Amino acid sequence: MLESVGPLTGSPWIYAAVAVSVLLDVFLPVLPSGVLVITAATAAAAGSAGAVVGQPVPNIMALTLSAATASVLGDLVAYRLAWRGGERLDRAIARSRRLSSAQERLGAVLARGGGARGALVVLARFAPAGRSVVSLGAGAAHRRVREFLPWSIVAGLAWAAYSVALGYFGGQWLGASWLATGVSFLALFGAGAGAAYLMRRPAPQESGTGA
Repeated sequence: MLESVGPLTGSPWIYAAVAVSVLLDVFLPVLPSGVLVITAATAAAAGSAGAVVGQPVPNIMALTLSAATASVLGDLVAYRLAWRGGERLDRAIARSRRLSSAQERLGAVLARGGGARGALVVLARFAPAGRSVVSLGAGAAHRRVREFLPWSIVAGLAWAAYSVALGYFGGQWLGASWLATGVSFLALFGAGAGAAYLMRRPAPQESGTGA
């Protein structure tokens, strides 16, 4: 595996590549940012195990921080763009039943606050395209940044740490091979499928009459 991606994983540019991929996949969810993070972490595992000699390998702490930071920055860019999107964005959301439904559900959960809000933002970071829906939805709904940013930081750190851990420990257990990367990616995909399922579940109804 490392022979194919070695020139990138053995260069300091890997952190920039990871950051750009993670930042942009809030707008283009098809970008393989998770695969890139896992591959770089697998290379780091190979270096720690002595499988790579004379070639620099990524530092897992720097890799985690670059992925988490880019994740939060991407969320904020999407949030701000949606906040200023105006009528054009509102019409685009209204034309999509899926986006309209997601925005309504998002608004209800964000309004409840507390753990429900945090759970939604964190789960969305793992679900396919969930990060995009939550970031754009929070901006379009004009939710306050203090309701969104702290949980975006938690979500970015959780996703980055999980992805790096998958690649790193997969590389240590299975070796620096495509098998290790594939198994790690399947675990990341499984987490995303589980998060998507939980996000689709109807929110529990509030008890009592309330004001």
